[in-house]
Amino acid sequence: MTRTSYNLPNHAHFLTFSCYRRQQLLTDDELRRQLVRTWDGARRDGNLAVWSYVIMPEHIHLLVYPEDEHYEMSSILRLLKERFARWVVARWQEHDSYMLERIKIQRGNRIVHRFWQEGGGYDRNLCDWDKIRRAVDYIEWNPVRRGLVADPLDWIWSSARARAGYAAVPLLVDEIEIGRVENR
Repeated sequence: MTRTSYNLPNHAHFLTFSCYRRQQLLTDDELRRQLVRTWDGARRDGNLAVWSYVIMPEHIHLLVYPEDEHYEMSSILRLLKERFARWVVARWQEHDSYMLERIKIQRGNRIVHRFWQEGGGYDRNLCDWDKIRRAVDYIEWNPVRRGLVADPLDWIWSSARARAGYAAVPLLVDEIEIGRVENR
């Protein structure tokens, strides 16, 4: 399935992407730390605001806002996903051949490794406050709905703690600027 993106000014993007074959590849804290470092770099390099996020064992959700009026989601997704996937493959080539085997696939005569599920993931444009608020709630309550924690603030790999003002968080989030998306 191909992901369709609409590169529209003043729209936030609610992104979801899954690990290859929905395997629980995101259970290692070192990988999670690298993922948020990658997202922080994408924020700078892609001129992107990160409004909300959650890292689940087999997928992620991100709510981002491209600061540039002329942007390409395909470029932003490369910044968010590709750098991290390359880092993981290199790390597993050195330290974890078992995990590397779990993401190996045959492409013709060559072997490739896929950290992320094929198909690009899910990208939904959001352009009003109510939809953005519901997306933030959905993202930050995901670990509770899955039974991983009782309260969103208990899941360190989410923006809930950052939005609540906790100092020690994996990734700070940008302030949601309602006036930039409302009534557009």
